[in-house]
Amino acid sequence: MITQIRPSELSSWLATVRPHGEPVVLDVREPSELRTASVNAKDFTLLTIPMGTVPARLSELDPNRAIACLCHHGGRSMQVASFLQARGFAHVANIAGGIDAWSVELDTSVPRY
Repeated sequence: MITQIRPSELSSWLATVRPHGEPVVLDVREPSELRTASVNAKDFTLLTIPMGTVPARLSELDPNRAIACLCHHGGRSMQVASFLQARGFAHVANIAGGIDAWSVELDTSVPRY
């Protein structure tokens, strides 16, 4: 089962997984979406890999680091989180509500679309 975290719970989750190394927020949205709205990396490493390219770029991710997946509303990121977990990634979470919830719960300066 994939851990579901709301953007407002991210800081707490980051603190619990930090013993596994610097946590990663993996934004799986498309480049056009990233140009519309993106997050500022605070207390984590931000990686942007569009969902469709994750299988080909899997070697760019460390299966021992904690990874929280992010998309627009949480659907694509959940699929990527499941994909990673099925390939042995031990510390994976989905950011439920995606960047839309991020804008509402954490940073109202992030545009909603």
